[in-house]
Amino acid sequence: MSSPLLAALAGQPNCGKSTLFNMLTGARQHVANYPGVTVEKKTGYFNLSGRKVELVDLPGTYSLTSYSLEEKVARDFILEASPQVTINVADAANLKRHIYLTLQLLEMETPLVLALNMMDVAERRSIKIDVDGLARELGIAVVPTVGKKSSGVQALRAALTAAAEGGPRSAFVVDYGPMEPYLAELAGLIAHEKALAGLPVRWLAVKLLENDEAAVALVQKRCGEAADIPARVAAMREGFAAAQGVNAERHVAFARHRTAAALASRHVSLPAQGTTSLSDKTDRFVCHRFFGPLILLTILLVLYQISIVFGGDVAAMIWPLWDNAQNALAGFLPASGFLEDPLLRSLGVWVMRSVTAILNYLPIFFLLFALIAILEDSGYMPRMAFILDRAFRRFGLHGQSTLPLILGGVYVGGCAIPAVMATRAIPDEKARLATILIAPMMNCLAKVPLYLILISAYFAANSGMAMFFIATITLFMALPVSKALSLTLLRGKPSAPFIMEMPPYHLPTIRGVLSRAIERVWIFVRKIFTVVLAVAVVIFALINFPGLGEERMAVYEKKSAKAMSDFVKAVDKTGLAGQFTLDDVTPLLLFEEALKDAKRSVTDQDASDKIDAAFQEKSPLYFTIVRAVGEDGKALRPALRKLMGARKQLRRELREETFEHSALGMAGKALEPVTRHAGFNWKINIALLSAFAAKENSAATLGAIYGLDGDAPVQDSMREDATGFTPLHALALMLFMALYPPCVPTSVMVRLQSNSTGWMLFSIFYQTCLGLAVATLVFTGGTLLGLSGWQAMWIFYGLCVALTIVMGMIPEPESRKKLDAKKPVTA
Repeated sequence: MSSPLLAALAGQPNCGKSTLFNMLTGARQHVANYPGVTVEKKTGYFNLSGRKVELVDLPGTYSLTSYSLEEKVARDFILEASPQVTINVADAANLKRHIYLTLQLLEMETPLVLALNMMDVAERRSIKIDVDGLARELGIAVVPTVGKKSSGVQALRAALTAAAEGGPRSAFVVDYGPMEPYLAELAGLIAHEKALAGLPVRWLAVKLLENDEAAVALVQKRCGEAADIPARVAAMREGFAAAQGVNAERHVAFARHRTAAALASRHVSLPAQGTTSLSDKTDRFVCHRFFGPLILLTILLVLYQISIVFGGDVAAMIWPLWDNAQNALAGFLPASGFLEDPLLRSLGVWVMRSVTAILNYLPIFFLLFALIAILEDSGYMPRMAFILDRAFRRFGLHGQSTLPLILGGVYVGGCAIPAVMATRAIPDEKARLATILIAPMMNCLAKVPLYLILISAYFAANSGMAMFFIATITLFMALPVSKALSLTLLRGKPSAPFIMEMPPYHLPTIRGVLSRAIERVWIFVRKIFTVVLAVAVVIFALINFPGLGEERMAVYEKKSAKAMSDFVKAVDKTGLAGQFTLDDVTPLLLFEEALKDAKRSVTDQDASDKIDAAFQEKSPLYFTIVRAVGEDGKALRPALRKLMGARKQLRRELREETFEHSALGMAGKALEPVTRHAGFNWKINIALLSAFAAKENSAATLGAIYGLDGDAPVQDSMREDATGFTPLHALALMLFMALYPPCVPTSVMVRLQSNSTGWMLFSIFYQTCLGLAVATLVFTGGTLLGLSGWQAMWIFYGLCVALTIVMGMIPEPESRKKLDAKKPVTA
């Protein structure tokens, strides 16, 4: 059997590369990350003339320099993995620009097949391409394709077969004119270095003269200190610049552009001058200075309405499925006790609730990812980045920071996990790290329950404005933070020039949108699911252990025994005397809960009667008491309600006291000296500590600590608390939650996307300190000034808006300006 064939798929962004990849590989795909970096690696498999082909979809890149992770990954893969054939996908409607990458691939001496994709778009624009003439001049196979229609797939497969069989290599080279003598001399030096054997000589010579950092580092690594190539290159660069009046890298870029333009002029026939494409006409409005932002805002509102609101409704509709599954699985666990549940049951139920809390967001995530795929495939995403880039650049961000901030909840209702995941598309390392570090400050869905509780409790008369405040204040806090980071810790990080391509608009395909959405949801589930399980177990241990001592447990057991004894005495006063003992009390309560669960979603009376009949047959005695059948059952109804109320109260009190004496409870008390200036007591501290696992825990833990179950309002017990919770307390707590450090799953994602444990720890540390500082400023400052919560809210809002304006006016570092100026722009 022949060995597998390794093939690479390379191309510029928005050339339809992913569509061709899906066309060739179908469902046989695997997504991971390249080792040591955050760039996504997509691998697929297909059969070619009886031979298995492994196709690697390289990151979309305009060039093969070393300015971004995508460029480095694509170039390193071709150099180190040495694929037997590389498919270069180019947009047939913009061939002159896309040939720029083709020329670099030819220079790397990789066996190449050029796929002219989106030929249908070129035909609609009356663009004619001499495919055969282009193939003859370049010396490679050139195949017209239409990826979304699977057109040209057979010709592409035939070209791959021919290239894989070792056909003649292309002899085409870019003529660099006055640089050629320098290249010839440098190529001779490289050829004599045994340590550099196996590398494409002309390509390496060009890269060294371009002063490509990665190429220089490669030579130094392989040759060590003995080689004098770096010194010779430096002298050549200085001599060339002095002789020609232009630096080498700019001359190389211009030479490639001239070559690409010459090839296009010989083999591409454009329509008559004066015709304007539909995309260009549309962009007059979509990218307009005034209409563009309005259109963008409308699209974002629609995206929010569909994914968050409609997705939330769908999540609510399917929640009973998760709930029923949870109850069904709980049926395999040990039964509940009157006062305490067995450890296995408590842990199992806790873990299941933690997992279903995350799974409940899947409809929202699916719709989000599907809509994002539509924006990407339609060609609008680059327009969005173009519109916002100028404003975001003032704060050290990037036009492509837009999507992560939207996913994080730039208004209300996102999630920090996919937000941090989406930063992988930002080519500027400085802006990418800044976006990673502020994305958790957005309003994720998990924060909203706590916001709603506090707003309804303390700002009910102005709930709409209070929600507007918390929904928008996060952006006015995040932008100054981003600017501060870019001026300090991120100052030395490399920046890439903002290369903006406006691809033609396309009509997305249903298959493409669904496959992208499912793929991203699966990545999310796979990476987070195990983390949630592990965190749930840890939080369960911290919030339940070491538990109460024997003396306190004896008090609760005594109260439980009395409640059960009182109920048995009530039974003995009826005609059921002698048929019911203390051992029947807990089974009776479990019987009542099981009956309630069985009838929870039942609306049909006949079905309800059948359930009653089945339970009555199972235990006539328990059914009589629970359903108040006959005179004896009706007489026991008050006693049963009293028993159930006593059990609920005792379990609640036990849970509260267990929390107070747990590891998290003791930690909450230990933090009181630090947090009291922010208005937080130990109970609030426990809720905030539990939220580190998942922010949904903050509202649930507050309810548990303050002795509340279900959906009862928390505010009543909070107001009854001795600390006297006020609107100023509530405002400080809301702002701390807005700036709360990333939860554990998000922290893991920060670690993955930044490829640094240090940045993960910093994100936790700085947001904790910032949140505590802001909460202290608002609470202590508001208290000293005698401000109400409502007054402090809008004074703080005005301060944040003013700070954002001032920070936006601070000029960017000169080093960044120089770096952007010297980098060749290829599009």
